Amino acid sequence: MDSKLYITTPIYYVNDEPHLGHAYTTILADALARYARLAGKDTFFLTGVDEHGQKVYNAVRKANLPDAQAYVDRMAARFKSAWAGLGIAYDDFIRTTEPRHTQVVQAVLQDLWERGEIYRGEYEGWYCVPDERFWTEKDLRDGCCPDCGRPVEQIVEANYFFRMSQYQDWLVEYLHAHPDLIQPPRRRSEILGFLRRPLGDLCISRPASRLNWGIRLPFAPEYVTYVWFDALLNYVTAAGYRQDPPRFAFWWPHAVHLIGKDILTTHSVYWLTMLKAMGAPLPKTIFAHGWWVIDGRKMGKSLGNAVKPLDLTGIYGVDAFRYFLLREMTPGQDADFDEARLAARYTADLANNLGNLLHRVAHMTARYYDGFLPQPAVSGAEEQALREQAEALPQKVLEQVEAFAVNQAVEKVMDFLTTTNGYLERAAPWKAAKAGEMERVATSLYFAAEALRLAGVLLAPVMPERSAELFRRLGWQPQASLQGDLRWGALPPGSRVQTGAPLFPRVEAGIPQT
Repeated sequence: MDSKLYITTPIYYVNDEPHLGHAYTTILADALARYARLAGKDTFFLTGVDEHGQKVYNAVRKANLPDAQAYVDRMAARFKSAWAGLGIAYDDFIRTTEPRHTQVVQAVLQDLWERGEIYRGEYEGWYCVPDERFWTEKDLRDGCCPDCGRPVEQIVEANYFFRMSQYQDWLVEYLHAHPDLIQPPRRRSEILGFLRRPLGDLCISRPASRLNWGIRLPFAPEYVTYVWFDALLNYVTAAGYRQDPPRFAFWWPHAVHLIGKDILTTHSVYWLTMLKAMGAPLPKTIFAHGWWVIDGRKMGKSLGNAVKPLDLTGIYGVDAFRYFLLREMTPGQDADFDEARLAARYTADLANNLGNLLHRVAHMTARYYDGFLPQPAVSGAEEQALREQAEALPQKVLEQVEAFAVNQAVEKVMDFLTTTNGYLERAAPWKAAKAGEMERVATSLYFAAEALRLAGVLLAPVMPERSAELFRRLGWQPQASLQGDLRWGALPPGSRVQTGAPLFPRVEAGIPQT
C-alpha cells in the first residue's frame, strides 16, 4: 500500500453551477482522501475550476456581462460554496486564471516550442463548441459530435500543434508495461483500442481574434492556449511543478486522477503524451468512474437533466446524500439516479440499521446505568465472534477503498452493523435486566456501543458530520487522525452516553427534514 496519496478531481467548467455529476466525483475524492488519512497516509486533495475556453466565453456573452473575470470569480465562488455545503475538505482549490497556473502553462509552452515539440500549421476540422473538441469527418455521427450528439462547426485556420503523434508507439508500450495505470481495466482496453488508429497531432491554440479568453502563447501572443492543454496542467501546477521541486517530488509520484469516463481520452492520451514531452513522470493512476444517468441518459447541465445536489441535501441531509452516492455507484459503472432509491437506502441503512442501533444502546444505557457506559463483565462465544469480526473489519474496508470500491467498503460496515443489531437482539438486555442479570446487560451494551463506535470511525470518511455526532452521543473523543482508533476497546467504560433526537430522522421522499 502506497504511503502517500495526491488525489485530484477534474477541474470543472464554470459555465454553469455544480450538478450531481460534479458532486459525485468530488464527494468520492473527498472520501478517498479521508480514508487515506485514516490509513495513515500523507494525503493531498486537489479540486478546482476551469475558467477558460469557448464554453465559458459563450456563457459570459449569454449573461451579457462585460467582464469575463468577474463572471468566473462569481462562478468559482458558487463551486466553493457548493463543496462547503457537501462537507468537502479539499487541501487546495485551483483556478486556471490564477497567476501560479498561467506561469506554469506559459513556461511549459515556451519549453516545448524551443525543443520543437510544437509547430505552426493549418487546421481544418469539425469543432464541437460544448465539448471544445475538434473531430475529423470520419469521427462524426450523422454530422454531429460523436460524444454529445450536437451539431459541429467547420473551421479552417492557422494554429499551433503539439507533436502528439510521435508518442503513439511509446504510449501503447507504456500502457502494456503498466496495466494498472488506467482503471478500471476495461477503460485501459478502451484506450488501447483508440490507439489502434493513427494518432494525429494536437491543435493547442485558438486565434485570439476568435476567442480572446485564455492564456496567451508566449511565443505567439496573438493566440490563446487550447483549453484542454491549459486545464490538464493544473495537476502539476498545484503539486509545485517548476515552482517548488521538492514539493513536486514529494507528491507527484503518488498522483491519482479521479475522472468521469467522458474525459478518459484527454487524460489518457493528451495528458500522458504531454507529460512525456515535458520530461515529467506520469501519474500513478487514472481512474474513470461511470455516469449518473436518468432514464438511461447521461446527466449534465447542457442536456437539461442535471440534479442540483444541494436541493436533495435539504431533504435527506448532507451525510445521507453523500452516503447514497457512494453506496449506490459501483466503480467504473453507470448508476441510475432515482430519488425513491435514495429514500429506501436512507430508511433501511441509516435510519433503521445505524440510527436505531444507537437509539437502543443510548436509551438502555440511560435506563439501566444512568447514562454511563458500563464495564463489560462476562463474555461468551457471541461476544468473541462480534469482536473478531470487528477486529478484521478495518483491513477489509481499507482494502476495498484501495481498489476504489467505496461502495463495497460501506456495504461491509453496514453488514457489520446488521450483525451487531442481531447480536443485541439475541442478547436481549431488556430481558436480562428483568431477570436481574446485570452483568449480561453490561456486557451486551458495551459490546454494542463499541461496535457502533468502530463502525462510526469507518463511516466517518463518508459521513463526517453524522459520525462526529455519533461519537458525541457515545461520549467519545476521537484522535485527530482516527488511525489509532481502529482497534477494539477504544471506547472506555464510564463514557457518558447521551440520548437525543434520531441520528437520521425519518423522512418521506420530497419532504424536507425538520
